[in-house]
Amino acid sequence: MTRKKLGMISMGSRIVGFMRNNQSYHFISPSIIVRLKTTSSHYVSSRARDPTFEKFMDNYKNFLKVISIQDLILANPQNPVVSLEFLSKLAQKLHLNRGSTSFLRKYPHIFRIFYDPTKSQPLCALTNDALRISHQESNAIAASLPLVVDRLLRLLSMSTSKTVPLRAIFKVWRELGLPDDFEDSVLSQNPHLFKLLDGSEPGTHTLSMVDNIMNKTSSFTSAVDNWRVEECCKENCGVERTAIQFSFKHGYPPGMRLSKNFKAKVNLWQSLPYVGPYEKMLPGAMRSKSKATAMALEKRAVAIAHEFLSLTVEKMVEVEKISHFRKWFGIDLNIRDLFLDHPGIFYLSTKGKRHTVFLREAYDRGCLVHPNPVYDARRKLLDLVLLGRRGLVLEESNLRDVKETQLPAVVVAANGFLPLQNPRITISLLNQGCIRPEWKFCKLYFLLINKMNHLSSTQKPPTRVLRQCICEDTRGNAILQMSYT
Repeated sequence: MTRKKLGMISMGSRIVGFMRNNQSYHFISPSIIVRLKTTSSHYVSSRARDPTFEKFMDNYKNFLKVISIQDLILANPQNPVVSLEFLSKLAQKLHLNRGSTSFLRKYPHIFRIFYDPTKSQPLCALTNDALRISHQESNAIAASLPLVVDRLLRLLSMSTSKTVPLRAIFKVWRELGLPDDFEDSVLSQNPHLFKLLDGSEPGTHTLSMVDNIMNKTSSFTSAVDNWRVEECCKENCGVERTAIQFSFKHGYPPGMRLSKNFKAKVNLWQSLPYVGPYEKMLPGAMRSKSKATAMALEKRAVAIAHEFLSLTVEKMVEVEKISHFRKWFGIDLNIRDLFLDHPGIFYLSTKGKRHTVFLREAYDRGCLVHPNPVYDARRKLLDLVLLGRRGLVLEESNLRDVKETQLPAVVVAANGFLPLQNPRITISLLNQGCIRPEWKFCKLYFLLINKMNHLSSTQKPPTRVLRQCICEDTRGNAILQMSYT
């Protein structure tokens, strides 16, 4: 074999080895090599998943749609209804893939559909339970107005100019627990704290603090500082205050592999000094291009994002909304990549066609560790969303004639009714898309009662009162349920 052939074989083996060891390169031809860059979307898709947060967001995305429709209904306090025709026009904007009517029927515990003969059109209103929860949330927000003022002052204090655009506040008014009329109920009622200025663009305004208040806000303590004090005050705590002086609480998704190199970088980052979210930056500090300065600025950005999430009611916010404050907070980084770079502090979810960031330490098994009254009210509405079409009870007026009926427990089988020891029966009915099954099957309900009375006439009636109701199963099928009380 000639030297030329040996050289070609050796070169070919090297190329094959290079291709195996470098998966990030794409080879168009033997002579052209293209380097594939790691884009932000690839970075998001490659993150470690947390099933608890993913399951929570899987339900929360429908909760956000319910909130949007609820706001439309409550927009007119004198007549809190909205037509189905109007909702159908907004179906695409509200991300109702199967139409508004189909979505409303999924949540009969929240929405009530009825026909208005005067307007000759079907309308939608909130149920009594949904109205009660809405009033509970409004009362909780009204009772927490001092906390609302404190949140706004803290938000302005984190800004380098002590000013934020008013449109950015409107983006996160629900996350901050602000009343829907916060311009009148909060800003106008506290002229000694806040002032509105004309923005740089026509028709825009910025929210700023009054000059004599700026020095008083420097005494604010961040949430992570409070955590450090609590850690040092715990019994049998072997950690010194100086050891966690610049540390953040970390917790990682289950199954995430933590290499030694990764742990070493985290430990180094934890001990890195930084300027707190309420502390003033030194003039020219952001102009330095050194690596140490870049790391300190990144840690300050993490501290600001951590404090921002701590100020929210549910300790979560959409990335798109918090990005409106990035320039005003002096964050010169990609805010989404910042969350991905610190998976022990934040968790980023992409459910519902939106990127939502959670403060990891604030949650335990999908619930807040330290809930608040506003969160409790919203959680009750989320429970109704999770309930879906299950548990629909027959109206009291329809139970008038059968309330005192007493029957032995039976269950429907393929060959008819069979007596059982279990004091509960379930009779499957065909729903056929009916919104409230009792409307269509009320007459069938009484026929079944009479048939069961006839079949059980030979048995001695029990002394307990039988409770009957028509509800729906998880698939939306109407079900007749009976149980002794």
